[in-house]
Amino acid sequence: MTCRILTLQHEQEWPQLAQWLQGRHNPGNGVESAVNDIIAAVRQKGDDALVEYTRNFDCPDFAPPLRVTEQEIARAAASVTIESREIISAAATNIRTFHEAQVEKSWFLTRPDGSILGQQVTSVDAAGLYVPGGQGGNTPLVSSLLMSAIPAQVAGVPRLAVFTPPRKDGSVNPHILAAAHLLDIEEVYRVGGAWAIAAMAYGTQTIKPVDVIAGPGNIFVTTAKRLVQGTVGIDMIAGPSEVLVLADSSANPAWLAADMLSQAEHDALASAICITDDPRLADALQQELKKQCAALPRATTAARALEDWSAIVVTPNLTVAVAVANMVAPEHLELCTRDPWGVLPHIHHAGAVFMGQHSPEPVGDYFAGPNHVLPTLGTARFSSALSVQTFCKKTSIVAASQTFLQQNMQSIAALARLEGLEAHARSVEARGKK
Repeated sequence: MTCRILTLQHEQEWPQLAQWLQGRHNPGNGVESAVNDIIAAVRQKGDDALVEYTRNFDCPDFAPPLRVTEQEIARAAASVTIESREIISAAATNIRTFHEAQVEKSWFLTRPDGSILGQQVTSVDAAGLYVPGGQGGNTPLVSSLLMSAIPAQVAGVPRLAVFTPPRKDGSVNPHILAAAHLLDIEEVYRVGGAWAIAAMAYGTQTIKPVDVIAGPGNIFVTTAKRLVQGTVGIDMIAGPSEVLVLADSSANPAWLAADMLSQAEHDALASAICITDDPRLADALQQELKKQCAALPRATTAARALEDWSAIVVTPNLTVAVAVANMVAPEHLELCTRDPWGVLPHIHHAGAVFMGQHSPEPVGDYFAGPNHVLPTLGTARFSSALSVQTFCKKTSIVAASQTFLQQNMQSIAALARLEGLEAHARSVEARGKK
């Protein structure tokens, strides 16, 4: 395994230097066609299609019901160790505290003429939460459930429906069910993959459709979310995981290597980049990556990600390093510098920023509180983390007074006629007739 070392003198060199990264945007052909077929099958056959796909991909002997019973959820929660339940609870508390600070209030403005204008913030009626199975259900992604469910609850969504692939024996990992039980979520389905997304969007005989779909997934799940967007809202189109570490000579190369590998182990398309103004740190980091990667249980996956989609980039100074980081607009950005707070004002594009030597990315992934569902593949230039706002909508309120209408009637009618909309003009003018 070799993580490439690149050198550039100016940020304008980066687009040409980073051509190799473009392959992450197109991991393969045929995915969209296959997902379209899945969506069509679910729309046509409903529950039968869900059972068929689940048998083909997750559980050969799968049999209805699709929904996990409340008794099963309670039994699973009781089967998990007290220590695990306490850890899940502590993480949930931190996540809830952070997201409660995001709540937006409805507001109103009054005008001297008596008009009232405002914005009403309300939650959607139902949210579908996708929780990946993780290694056939043996590595439950509890954090993904917490990160999508808690913002929805804080937003006030009355109905939450969780979808997760079953294990080979048809069961759902008890840790997932324990987290659902802790959050008082009663609607859990043993359904995963693109067919779960289709069921959330269009409904089946036993599953009611939702308004918003949230939660991470593989390329098939992500493609399905993209294809149903418009029928329902979605959190984002997320790609493979990525981290960019901005480091100076004060950084510990062993720590940096561990941080980069924490993303590289996700999958072979993950990307881990370190940008530094210290060539000696770059050399030491390359050696640490080799050593630490070899000792990982997922060494093969991590090594592939490091070799194909990762790099150590040496720049002449931190100014150029920051400029390149903004061009990358990474999902996770670590500032491992002497003065991270001095660097932060210059950071314009990142899904989440981790400040200093003691804020490795996994702290945010699991426990600190901010959401770990983040924009990838440079989309942090224009999009944000999953949040309470993902599950809210804003309605404009217009309560015009008679005085306002009389004073502005001619202007409104003139604008309407300028656009060729006579009925609009007459609608306003009708109120001026006695």
